Amino acid sequence: METAQSQQLVATPGAFTAFTRFVLCGGGVGLAAGFAVAALASWVPWVFANALVAVVSTPLATELHARFTFGAGGRATWRQHVQSAGSAAAAYAVTSVAMLVLQQLVAAPGVLLEQVVYLSASALAGVARFAVLRLVVFARNRSRAAATVRPVHATMAHASTPAGPEALCHAA
Repeated sequence: METAQSQQLVATPGAFTAFTRFVLCGGGVGLAAGFAVAALASWVPWVFANALVAVVSTPLATELHARFTFGAGGRATWRQHVQSAGSAAAAYAVTSVAMLVLQQLVAAPGVLLEQVVYLSASALAGVARFAVLRLVVFARNRSRAAATVRPVHATMAHASTPAGPEALCHAA
């Protein structure tokens, strides 16, 4: 009979499956965030709009990744939310720098060019974020579960070494 922990280990997706799920979950949230940033940027400065959307979308994406992407099967812990927020802050910095560079290079970039630059920077940051989430944020759950689920090895009781040949052969 399998324990819940060993079933969790079996359910942990491989790198390709996890990346596909990451793209679907994180990419979906990221795409919605891109449109939200564009809409908010018409009322507030772009950097503020990006920060606001990042604050709202990061907990949502972390929950999706905990439940579906990395096979944790449950809600994200506070530690995972904090670590995920750190990786999201780095992604925020990448997208902000990309947009600031665009504004320095192009006097009045159109919405389409802004979206291309923003989504490209988001995709680059997303690949790095996938690695951090898989190898650091959600890896500890797998290693903790692996440490508690140990294979059972058959053991034989070792008798003490016989004292002489008569002990080896009872017929002698």
